[in-house]
Amino acid sequence: MPAAPDNRTTPASGQPAGGARSVSFMDPQTLMQIKNLQMRARVIVEGFYSGIHRSPYHGFSVEFSEYRQYVPGDDVRYVDWRLFARSDRYYVKRFEDETNLLCYLLVDTSKSMGFASGEITKHEYARTLAATMAYFLYLQRDAVGLAVFDEQISEYLPPRHRTGHLRHFMAALQREPQGTGTNLAEPLDQIAKTVSKRGMVILISDLLAPIEVLSTQLGYLRSRGHDVLVLRVIDPSESTFPFTNPQMFHDMESGKRLYIDPEAAREQYLQAFNSHAAALKSVCSDLGVEYVVCPTDRPLELSLFDLLRARMQQGRAPSHNDRTARRVS
Repeated sequence: MPAAPDNRTTPASGQPAGGARSVSFMDPQTLMQIKNLQMRARVIVEGFYSGIHRSPYHGFSVEFSEYRQYVPGDDVRYVDWRLFARSDRYYVKRFEDETNLLCYLLVDTSKSMGFASGEITKHEYARTLAATMAYFLYLQRDAVGLAVFDEQISEYLPPRHRTGHLRHFMAALQREPQGTGTNLAEPLDQIAKTVSKRGMVILISDLLAPIEVLSTQLGYLRSRGHDVLVLRVIDPSESTFPFTNPQMFHDMESGKRLYIDPEAAREQYLQAFNSHAAALKSVCSDLGVEYVVCPTDRPLELSLFDLLRARMQQGRAPSHNDRTARRVS
């Protein structure tokens, strides 16, 4: 797993989810025609900012670098009543030491990320996601780091916010998938041990790895005080298995070829896929980790809303240690 038919080609266009339907987003397939990764990210971010001003989300992130949403216990002296009048939401002013986020983007480049049932591979979508988030955070004056991994970390940039860093970041993302299996244990463990200051870790992967490994490593990150956002990149065909004709399937990680009758295999495959997906969601929920499924036909702007939501919740979710302590007591 994953297994792909040898005549693979990828995705159909999808629809934005939930309340974002009222906002017009660019089709990912159209965006991928922009070859320069930084330019692609810039187009997405500029479209996102433009969309916010025309949508019900106005007020959600326009003042993002200066404000955060009010939570019980905050000093009411710092509530911005003018912003409340415009947005009908309570925000408190953030101080300088609050606005500078330390963020690590972890991007999976294992062989399975090269899969596509249409024109966009999971890897191309994943690195565009990472580039978009890096560009957005850079504009917010946040320090952004990168770890590109397969079985181990192959590219690493410590978080920085200075001239030239974004260019190096984009260049590191250009590496094509070379590895085989997805090993989440080593890169997550290395990040947890390297980052001493609390920050945000954004994991971008198809998460085709044992649930036990994911649970252990994400739990370790949370126990060290990091906020974690998991973006699971999947091809639309992986969740629907639309294949109909018997044919040879190629396991992209092991290299094995199997002759499969989709009609006979569909029920078992979907049961295994859905079981794995449910376990991922449960693990992330238990650990206080934001978990988002990102099919490769999903508008990339939506993931910036996911990032904003995760950051606004920063520090609110109890850590893994806190949860464990409550269960023990």
